Amino acid sequence: MIWIVQNLWLVPALPVFAAGIGALLRQRDRMAAATLAIGSLSVSFLLSLCAFLHVLANHGGQQVLTFNFRWFQFGNEWVKLGWMLDPLTALMLLMVTFVGLLIFIYSVGYMAHDDNFTRFFCFMALFAGAMLGVVIANSFLLLFMCWEIVGLTSYLLIGFWYNRPKAAAAAKKAFIVTKIGDLAFLLGMVWLYAKTGTLLFYDGGAGCLEHSALAHLVAQSTVLGLTASTGIALLIFCGAAGKSGQVSLHVWLPDAMEGPTPVSALIHAATMVAAGVFLVARIYPLMSAQAGFSLTPAIALQVVTWTGAITAVFAALIAVAQFDIKRILAYSTISQLGYMMMGLGVGGVAVGMFHLITHAFFKSLLFLGAGSIIHGCNGEQDIRRMGGLRGLMPITFAAYAVGMLALCGFPLLSGFWSKDEVLRAAHAWSTSQAPFYLGVFGALLTAFYMTRQVYYVFGGSSRLPESSRDLLQTSNSTNSSHVPASPHESPAVMTVPLVILAAFAMLLGFIGTPAWPWFQSFLDGKQTTFSFAAFYGFGVLPVMLTSSLLVFVGLGLGWWFYERKPVGSANDVDELDKLQPLIFTFLGHALYVDALYGATLVRLNAWWAKVCDWLDRWVWNGAVQTVSYLVLVVAWLNNFFDASVVNSGFDEGCEGVSRGGQILSLLQGGQVQSYMAVIGCALIALVMFLLWGAKL
Repeated sequence: MIWIVQNLWLVPALPVFAAGIGALLRQRDRMAAATLAIGSLSVSFLLSLCAFLHVLANHGGQQVLTFNFRWFQFGNEWVKLGWMLDPLTALMLLMVTFVGLLIFIYSVGYMAHDDNFTRFFCFMALFAGAMLGVVIANSFLLLFMCWEIVGLTSYLLIGFWYNRPKAAAAAKKAFIVTKIGDLAFLLGMVWLYAKTGTLLFYDGGAGCLEHSALAHLVAQSTVLGLTASTGIALLIFCGAAGKSGQVSLHVWLPDAMEGPTPVSALIHAATMVAAGVFLVARIYPLMSAQAGFSLTPAIALQVVTWTGAITAVFAALIAVAQFDIKRILAYSTISQLGYMMMGLGVGGVAVGMFHLITHAFFKSLLFLGAGSIIHGCNGEQDIRRMGGLRGLMPITFAAYAVGMLALCGFPLLSGFWSKDEVLRAAHAWSTSQAPFYLGVFGALLTAFYMTRQVYYVFGGSSRLPESSRDLLQTSNSTNSSHVPASPHESPAVMTVPLVILAAFAMLLGFIGTPAWPWFQSFLDGKQTTFSFAAFYGFGVLPVMLTSSLLVFVGLGLGWWFYERKPVGSANDVDELDKLQPLIFTFLGHALYVDALYGATLVRLNAWWAKVCDWLDRWVWNGAVQTVSYLVLVVAWLNNFFDASVVNSGFDEGCEGVSRGGQILSLLQGGQVQSYMAVIGCALIALVMFLLWGAKL
């Protein structure tokens, strides 16, 4: 057994161990907590690098290396767990540990004056360990356990500032909404185990993602006419949709911005929300099984594609009308997750995962850049109250501009290459061209709303209120005694991670260009070839030119609306609001999806809760009370019968016997005189009886 495979469990175990030690530290042990978290993730990164180099060195050989073991036994069956190393695992481990490490380092500066600094790093380390456990799992059971720990820690981190009602509500909302998807995920697991007898992905040919199990699942049909593989895949996809914020389980993600900004960067860029996309990639053999064993298209992949395409446009439309800097990025994240899902559906694992990896870097950059802006503006998050930060925060501006352009898909930056892969695969999708057109429209909207945000934040003159120091309490990430009132650049511990992420946002995409598709070849286990002729392949240049044109159109529209007429005051009406106030209001309220849920599902749930309460109080509790009263009546009657009938009769009998005994005892007094008197009386009575009889 190769040592890195055998010891791969250390990658998630080290941050979990650091979290356990951090939980025992005192609140004042701030540096110890940060050192433990950063140190453990650093070692995990080095181990992940070793795992990646091993896979790279053996590229083209065995693609999946596993280590399985027995956990516990019930009856004659053993529950097995295990971990695995393949190209997908290696890439995800490297990305999560590296980006997570930069976010941890950044957090030292961002959370420097928070009273709960130690608790923050404890939660962050536990979250990172759980996500790494999801990545290495070779079992649905192990993956689901780590999946739920990710959900728990996201609840703890989103509601980290629990004294704020909005943060507490957002944490509960995230936990409940994602649990809806997790319930379907659990049902899919149970169904899969019932059909295959195993939850191991790969087990020497006997795993649930291997040929024999998939053939068995495809051969069986459900009551709806779907194959068992499709039904199970759709249930598991519900869990992925909940974690990755797909319509209609997306409502938790924008509210999750109530947590500290490093949490947003870690959870909503590189890890938790990417877990859903990773899960679909991991079970891709199950998702595509129907197409592999029959001529029928893979229905599960079609569902994934349409869900992703609709989500990409849906969230991009909402982002156009938002004013909270983090909320814009949140809806942008939902939109980009839609692109990833669409990429998985139309192009396979390599297409979707390429966009996931590049997005992790430039979206983490944007979230950390937003955190730097909020830190420099003393907690302000409303872009209408910013402005003029280009000269005051030059490093943050340069890094943020790179991340913004990468997200828009500006030519030659990382987002350009990965987004084009998705669009090109959608363009070649034989089922329908609609996802492609939705994708290009979403790309136009992305360029527009990000340009709008940048001009609001960095363009024009400063609109930050004079009382900005008072706004500090809305962030809790700084302390007014430590931060000047005017906007300022963040310390080096925050800006250095921004610069590193910006470099990756610019260069990372070159590992997956049409001319040198190293990323795709690495995941597929093929040899990479370099050829500029690939640019002249079917649909490559037309899609690249179309997407580039749309990016420039979006940038131009943003310039036309917001740079040509700079925002002068925080109270100015948005240019789009002036143009179409009804539509802008509709988008600003997130298409009233939350209001719709509140008026339907939430109200129905509240009504049902009242019904259950009434049933509990008056029906079930009434039945219990009635039975208890009946029991009391029976007990009283039993007591009355026992006391008045049984006891009285028994007592009277006892008294009669006692009196009889007393009378008879007089005859046994031992006095001869008494005996003679009795005999005399008896003799007289006998004589009188005989005389009376003689007369007759």
